[in-house]
Amino acid sequence: MRWALVKVALAVTTMVVVAFAVPLGLVVKEMASDRAYGGAERQAAALGPVLAITTDRTQLERALASAETGPGERIGIHVPAGAQGGGPAEIGARRAAPVDVAAAVRLGRASIAQVSGGTALLQPTAVASGIAVIEVYVPDAALTNGVATSWAILAGVGLALVIGSVAVADRLGTKMVRPAERLAVAAHDLGRGDLGVRVREDGPKELRSAASAFNSMADQVVQLLANERELAADLSHRLRTPLTVLRLNAASLGDGPAAEQTRAAVEQLEHEVDQIIRTARAQRELSAQAAAAAGCDAAEVIRERMDFWSALAEDEGRTVRVAGADRPVRVPAARPDLAAALDAMLGNVFRHTPEGTAFAVDVHNADDAVIVLVSDAGPGIADPAAALRRGHGGGGAGSTGLGLDIVRRLAESTGGDVRIGRSVLGGTEVRVWLALGGRRAAGTRRGRRLRRRLGARRRRGARTAPDAGDRRP
Repeated sequence: MRWALVKVALAVTTMVVVAFAVPLGLVVKEMASDRAYGGAERQAAALGPVLAITTDRTQLERALASAETGPGERIGIHVPAGAQGGGPAEIGARRAAPVDVAAAVRLGRASIAQVSGGTALLQPTAVASGIAVIEVYVPDAALTNGVATSWAILAGVGLALVIGSVAVADRLGTKMVRPAERLAVAAHDLGRGDLGVRVREDGPKELRSAASAFNSMADQVVQLLANERELAADLSHRLRTPLTVLRLNAASLGDGPAAEQTRAAVEQLEHEVDQIIRTARAQRELSAQAAAAAGCDAAEVIRERMDFWSALAEDEGRTVRVAGADRPVRVPAARPDLAAALDAMLGNVFRHTPEGTAFAVDVHNADDAVIVLVSDAGPGIADPAAALRRGHGGGGAGSTGLGLDIVRRLAESTGGDVRIGRSVLGGTEVRVWLALGGRRAAGTRRGRRLRRRLGARRRRGARTAPDAGDRRP
């Protein structure tokens, strides 16, 4: 696809350059020719008034010397017979053949004759004795003066346009191909059993849709495998009761070969059931780890939980605002864990703020971190550090801190953290920093800018909000 885009851009740009550069080059050549002949016409016109006044050879030679421009002699005058008391006079440089001069006299207008090394402009002028002809020599070099330079500039501009279009096409092709390559690699990894592989949803709209469909399919595969392993574990546990009955019955059979064989078979069956249970438990742990590694769409989880809490907010007359959840935001956390953390933070808002208190949920997506902000317009928390310590299990009056502990463990599992501060609404702001790839986002330039921006928001909110007492963890 990338090479195809390059070839298309190369072909289209080349055709455009040829369509414009070739006619423009011909125009440049024609303008150089017109410029040369225009100069020759001006030189001939400068001698016309002199011929109208006098045909004296001395006067004409003086006028010819003052009108001559450029290297060498280029202007000549053909004076008709009778003007000098005899035959025709030839003054200055003359290159045109007599037949061409006679043709110019006969036509009565300017004409161009081919001469050695260029052309000659023949300009007829009426004098007392007849028609004189002013001859101005125009060398071939004057007809093409500056044409080669102009053509070289046009060729350079055309080449630059072609190279630029190819570079842009290659860049666009890379932008289109890389998401497709990532999707193909992820499909191969999933086929090899890597259940935690997911694809970043970027690139063109069609590829974003394909990546979203792949992630949904992978989530379904993980869920189906988890259900299958759960079913295997449940069936194994159900076999415990009939196995216990069989063991008791086998113990009552007494001695004998048949009784020993029955007890050995029951023992073997019990060993196999234990092995199935241990395998199911191990696979269940792997499924949980794969689900956490695969992550989830934080925006989708936020929209889902806000739909749940919005009904209660409407009953209590609370104003709700959600920002940043209108596009996919992948985070390295299991969906149930993120939902539990959101429920804990939103539950605190409803439990520890009066009815009618507004609250908001914001999502900020940086290069290597996702920040979830839950803020409200309540009374606020006087000692955020103490609230976080209670979240670590220190306990405190009026709260066990278990809600923040859930949030803290979720953030720290990704390499992030939890901060409590003053929100722009005037109450509490709980900021959950979810690091992508297990790295702290504060290490990057964009992460630092995002931290400063959020800190400025809290400071502005602290200046405008009223003082409030302690309320909740």
